[in-house]
Amino acid sequence: MGFINRFLVFMSLFTGLVSGFALQKLPFIQFDEGYTHLFGDQNLIVHRDGKSVRLTLDERTGSGFVSNDIYLHGFFSSSIKLPADYSAGVVIAFYLSNGDLYEKNHDEIDFEFLGNIRGKEWRIQTNIYGNGSTHLGREERYNLWFDPTEDFHQYSILWSLSHIIFCVDNVPIREVKRTAAMGGDFPAKPMSLYATIWDGSKWATDGGKYGVNYKYAPYVAQFTDLILHGCAVDPTEKFPSCEDEAVANLHLASEITESQRNKMESFRRKHMTYSYCYDHMRYKLVLSECVVNPAEAERLWVYDPVTFGGIPRGHRRGKHRSRSRLAGTESI
Repeated sequence: MGFINRFLVFMSLFTGLVSGFALQKLPFIQFDEGYTHLFGDQNLIVHRDGKSVRLTLDERTGSGFVSNDIYLHGFFSSSIKLPADYSAGVVIAFYLSNGDLYEKNHDEIDFEFLGNIRGKEWRIQTNIYGNGSTHLGREERYNLWFDPTEDFHQYSILWSLSHIIFCVDNVPIREVKRTAAMGGDFPAKPMSLYATIWDGSKWATDGGKYGVNYKYAPYVAQFTDLILHGCAVDPTEKFPSCEDEAVANLHLASEITESQRNKMESFRRKHMTYSYCYDHMRYKLVLSECVVNPAEAERLWVYDPVTFGGIPRGHRRGKHRSRSRLAGTESI
């Protein structure tokens, strides 16, 4: 597809989306239309309808797929159903990366689903890297207000020039605003979209205390309702860019409404279990983009007073120095 056609597709995506993050109306695509097999041989199965995919982890291998195009900003989404029962050590990832193009200074925007032992729920981790800044992890972890193994739920990433927004079932759960102080730590180079399942026994569950038990294999993650829209670029261009109007419309689409922001803050108060912005064991000085919410800080301090003791100086809400599972029937 030529640049003009890709640009027209990108523009059609954001027509009507600038009224406040109305992204749930985007069309779903066929798997072969947007993705290709990455690894795993027969452990990746595309359903007959062409719209759904099964990724499997067994003793032989995990599996994964990758987008056909490389994108500089866009909206990326899938409805995912996670494996049930014992899933410790299993990692399912839905993420943007350019590690194959920029080995030493890659960018990444991650949704990671971390399995657990029987009787404990899956956890979600989000993270971003920019320009190879893997030494500065910007992780957050959360429980969910539903069981992600019982049905499909939508997980989405919106990436613009100025914002990154993570959503679950169209509820924003995390917003990263680009700041001057972040410099290259904000992902800014073209990336591909990946989905994978793999063995993360060394770290995924309680720091590696519980690993994958292949007695419960195969572990199957199901993906459907695939949305893959953005500014596709030519990776051979030295300075790839998108048309100004497209970038402007994407920026407008990334504005969170007051109602959505209230839902995000409610989610974070109830379900966030870790944020690097409050981790004083790891960062003696809070990273510049962090804006500390005292309510979040207090909840995390109760959750883990050693890691999250106190509220950092100069980062209380209103003093912005640059950024800012419960399973069952409880809502956000």
